[in-house]
Order: sequence, then C-alpha cells, then structure tokens
Amino acid sequence: MVMFALLALALSPTAIPADAEPCQRRDQDRAFKAMREGRILPLPEIERRVIPTMAGAQYLGPEIDPDTGIYTLKFLRNGTVIWVRVDGRSGQIIGRTGY
Repeated sequence: MVMFALLALALSPTAIPADAEPCQRRDQDRAFKAMREGRILPLPEIERRVIPTMAGAQYLGPEIDPDTGIYTLKFLRNGTVIWVRVDGRSGQIIGRTGY
C-alpha cells in the first residue's frame, strides 16, 4: 500500500501555478525580441565572455531581465553561490555577489 502511494506521488504532475509558465514565456519572448533587434547580445556571447573569468566555478545557468537587458549568470564554487550581473548591451560585468 505504501509503495503504491509513493509511486502515485512520484508519477503525479508537479504543482505549478497556472500563470507561472505564460509569464516566463512572455519574458523569454521579450528577451529574444531584444536580441533579434540588436539591443542585447545573445546569451552564448555573454557566456563566452564570462565563463572563462570564473575559474574553478561550476556554471549553473542564466537569467535575463528583459526590461533592463541585464543577464545574471549563476555559478557555484566551494559551496558558495556566485551571481554575476552582465550588461546585455555591452557584455561588461557590472556586479558580482558571493565571491
């Protein structure tokens, strides 16, 4: 009986707010439009510039604020999370937290 309950729980869909995905999709669409229009650099270009500067850190992934054009890249080094903020227009690092 317990095994059946655990299996049912494991196979059930994850509870995600109904409005979470469309909002995220709109942000991605806005960011893609800004990149296509040349207002911000593509993510692979940002990653090529930043990742080599983070020796010894594991790259966990990006976020972008389509309103400001600021990319935030997340890294992990020695158990510490490091956030690197990058101006999407110039590719310049504008801030770090977590060293």
